[in-house]
Amino acid sequence: MRPRNTENHHLPPRMYQRSRKRKSGKLWTAYYYRDLLGKDIPLGKDLDKARIKWAELEAKEKPLDLRTMKGIFDRYIRDIIPKKAPRTQKDNLAEIKQLRPMFDSAPIDSITPATIAGYRDARSAKVRANRELATLSHVFNMAREWGLTTRENPCQGVRKNKETPRDYYANDVVWNAVYLKAGQELKDAMDLAYLTGQRPADVLVMRRDDVEGGFLLVQQNKTGKKLRIQMVNNGVANSLGLLVAQIATRNAQHVSSYLIVSQRGKRMTAAMLRKRWDEAREKAKQAAVEGGDALLAGRIAEFQFRDIRPKAASEIKDIDDASVLLGHTKGDITERVYRRIGAIAQPSK
Repeated sequence: MRPRNTENHHLPPRMYQRSRKRKSGKLWTAYYYRDLLGKDIPLGKDLDKARIKWAELEAKEKPLDLRTMKGIFDRYIRDIIPKKAPRTQKDNLAEIKQLRPMFDSAPIDSITPATIAGYRDARSAKVRANRELATLSHVFNMAREWGLTTRENPCQGVRKNKETPRDYYANDVVWNAVYLKAGQELKDAMDLAYLTGQRPADVLVMRRDDVEGGFLLVQQNKTGKKLRIQMVNNGVANSLGLLVAQIATRNAQHVSSYLIVSQRGKRMTAAMLRKRWDEAREKAKQAAVEGGDALLAGRIAEFQFRDIRPKAASEIKDIDDASVLLGHTKGDITERVYRRIGAIAQPSK
């Protein structure tokens, strides 16, 4: 029989755990199986894998919660998602929530490529379905690593829904219309996003102390990619250098070190930026309507802050320079997703 103490009550018969505190202060825990002869067989430090080995030693089926997707989703949420970027965590949780109704009660070994394809076809939100299947595929890969299945990932080879990248391009007329109605902090955010080519979330966390040796240091939240964006050319401040200097001067009376702050000196949040953006865009749209230009009003209404990044990519002549600024490792991503204006061509005569 296993040792009788409270820390083993949650374990199956003949299975027990040993725990001790290391010198570092971390708690070490391992699991064991005590056979009929009183011999202790080590099961490892991972509880789920230990329970599977216990089932093999007892000649029993795997515990139900380790065979169905519900338990596997639960472990993925507990062990994997917290290691990801905040935005990715939020997306993954939403994707798993969508997947659960169909997959929670399914044994992992019962899921086939046909099951995955059926889920894809049943989803009305086709692009979201692709993201959900990508997350599901990673869940299966992790389950294989955890020893919860030995089968091939059923998501492999399943066709994804066709996606058409967003093709909106904010020309200077649209840009100027919104920029004219923007408050100073929004203008600073727009200029900083355009000159650096970074995502909105990365623009909002840029700080004065990110400036070092004539460069603005950026670490992209989504990819972890690090960039040094030049602020000085041949000893003279370039457009980005001048902008950062102007922002620093305007913010000198504020305590915050962030570049984009409100009039009261508070760091600009995504919600604050969205509110200011919506207000400026609506004013610009109304001005276009009152001026009798319904087509321009429609173009303004489509303009999103995230379109500034592809605007920057589109207006850099060299595709390689654009790829470096955006933090892409492959130029085809920049070309396919972010370049939204045509190539320059000469007339026939």
